[in-house]
Amino acid sequence: MAGPITRTVTAMLAALALCAASPLFAGTTPLNINTASAAELATLKGIGPAKAQAIVEHRDKNGQFKSVDDLRLVRGVGDKMLEQLRPQVTVSGAPAAPEPAANAAAPKK
Repeated sequence: MAGPITRTVTAMLAALALCAASPLFAGTTPLNINTASAAELATLKGIGPAKAQAIVEHRDKNGQFKSVDDLRLVRGVGDKMLEQLRPQVTVSGAPAAPEPAANAAAPKK
């Protein structure tokens, strides 16, 4: 009897691990496209290293994105890709990665 129970528990744990690894189930917060690095952008579903670099270059050349819709201004980002990215990104909120220097410079109380 331990065999079927063990297989069931193992299958359930494997499914749980897959869900935890998926951004849709992990409850991750959207990535700020105004502060994210190319490496961070490349982790988004549908974005590879080249597209991530294009987003960063567009931001560097033209300034911050005012809305997620501004991603359409990046060469190669169309309506379909924008809709796929929309739940994964934002233009507001905390920076994509905390600045270690800023934390070290804070006065201690």
